[in-house]
Amino acid sequence: MKALGKPPNSMAPAISPTEELSAVTLRKVTWRLIPFLFVLYVIAWLDRVNVGFAALEMNADLGFSSATFGFGAGIFFLGYCLFEIPSNIILERGGARLWIARIMVTWGLISAGLMFARTPAVFYLLRFLLGVAEAGFFPGVIYYLSLWYPTAQRARAIASFVSASPVTGLIGGTLSGSKRGLDGNYRRKG
Repeated sequence: MKALGKPPNSMAPAISPTEELSAVTLRKVTWRLIPFLFVLYVIAWLDRVNVGFAALEMNADLGFSSATFGFGAGIFFLGYCLFEIPSNIILERGGARLWIARIMVTWGLISAGLMFARTPAVFYLLRFLLGVAEAGFFPGVIYYLSLWYPTAQRARAIASFVSASPVTGLIGGTLSGSKRGLDGNYRRKG
């Protein structure tokens, strides 16, 4: 007599304990890395999105012409391009975790330092240094993900990370628009 219950499914592939352990490990790695790296990339893109919104009032407040602001905004990419390869060489030799942390710390300090820019020269210098500090972040994260993800799963991890860019457009525009209404003042109601 046959046993009651479901008949064995001969079409389902058997999963070995190694494959199961690999899948569980990959899920844990994904939940620990991707959300954090996603937030870091959002922060990276917020700077790029918000600098355009800043021009709306900053130029008038600091007496910058459109050309001055445009050069200052663009010089960021000069620093980024010049130091991207050296940054990634250091990242590969010194370790991705430490180097990405260094990128984030110096990047944050220089971004905060931009509030002290009152002249075009200081604005240019800080924007250039911001590019230098951020250089290597994107390719460094791609390299870091390649250390954790096998080739078959890497594209999905990279796509999840890169999806932060369009999300930032939504977040950045909303934040920048709401900040413009503050007019530099905080008024307590009540």
